[in-house]
Amino acid sequence: MIMMQRSRVFWFFIIVLLIFPVVFLTAQQSVQEQYARRYQNGTLFYQLSRWQEAAVEFRRAQEIANNTADWSRALYWVILSQMAYSDFGSAIRDMEELESKAPNSTYTRDMVYHRARVYYAQGYFEDALLLFNHYIATTTDSDREASDRRAAAYFWMGESLFSMSQFDEAQKFYAWVVGRYPESPKVEAASYRLDLINQKKIEAELLALLQWSHEESLRTSEEHQRTIRTYEYTLNMYQRRIAELSNQDDLLDQLTEPEIPVIVSPVVQPPVVIDDSVIMDNYLIDRAILLENEIQAIIKEHDAGGQW
Repeated sequence: MIMMQRSRVFWFFIIVLLIFPVVFLTAQQSVQEQYARRYQNGTLFYQLSRWQEAAVEFRRAQEIANNTADWSRALYWVILSQMAYSDFGSAIRDMEELESKAPNSTYTRDMVYHRARVYYAQGYFEDALLLFNHYIATTTDSDREASDRRAAAYFWMGESLFSMSQFDEAQKFYAWVVGRYPESPKVEAASYRLDLINQKKIEAELLALLQWSHEESLRTSEEHQRTIRTYEYTLNMYQRRIAELSNQDDLLDQLTEPEIPVIVSPVVQPPVVIDDSVIMDNYLIDRAILLENEIQAIIKEHDAGGQW
């Protein structure tokens, strides 16, 4: 009898041990299925540009992930979704959590690039420039995706410099994108920036020309006014002298002949040269204004279509 009871207990434990792994495996499969469903929902929302809904689904997937790889992947897409709808504060906090809990993850390395993007979006251009440079220094062109990301990093370094009005330095980074990564999606944007910088240089030259023409015109006008005042003073002086001499009949014959060349010649001669100078100045100013208007129209056209 006792032997029979022991046998029943033994077989009971055997059955429990056999059933438990099945139940555990079923539970694990259920969790994995939920993770996959949440992750797929997040991916769908992300593709539809419904960033906030995507972040919610990726967050739920992260919370039920049963391994570090799935957890890191879900949190990575949470961060990208947050960046897409400009929740940069939350994105930075999640970046720090990812770096602390999964320091060896490939997503952690990519966070250097995305953190730099956040700094650029927040206006910290110098910090963004340093982080982009760090990212480039720690990566290689191992495949097409890596090459595109490095090209994008060069482009955003150029954007950081451009935003700080360092146009000559920014031009080098844009040129690197165009020259080194001709198949990169950033080539078109970099080419546009190069054209824009060239237009800015032409605009600066035209503005300098306008300023020079204006200053030269002012100097010419001032010289003309001084010449007129000098002639008027000389004329008045001689007229007063003539009036004085007219009272002296004995000296009138001696002073009459010199009066004509002294009074008339200085007044008639100068306007011929001054008129030519004024005409030339007006021509230069009109031409410079016309060129500037054309350049402004080109820049506005680029601004209207320059989205990336």
